[in-house]
Amino acid sequence: MSDKKPRILVVDDEQITTELAKKFLERHGFDVICAFDGQAALDLAHSENPDLILLDVMLPRMDGFEVCNILKQEEAFKKVPILMFTAKGLSRDIQRGEEVGADEYIVKPFSGKALVATIRKHLGIEE
Repeated sequence: MSDKKPRILVVDDEQITTELAKKFLERHGFDVICAFDGQAALDLAHSENPDLILLDVMLPRMDGFEVCNILKQEEAFKKVPILMFTAKGLSRDIQRGEEVGADEYIVKPFSGKALVATIRKHLGIEE
């Protein structure tokens, strides 16, 4: 394995959430880029080629379900793990996440330790 840090795209319209996630994930050895709306998430995914995407559902310009659906239809993103990361925890929301191809559905609030373990699992990184 190379020394390159895994790159994570964190997408959330709440800047404080995004900043906290960025600092937390960087402390755990990840390279983190951030987007604050659905269209920016698509643009950054295409330009930065993240190894994993942490994606909120409720976003301006395009919701996370639509972003996930678009990316999972593209060959380049079929194998990129997309973790929905949201306060929308109803069973119909979780089902919608599955329908659009999300690899995991994490409901806020969350445990930071569990989040890192889930990210590592999807990236195939040993603890």
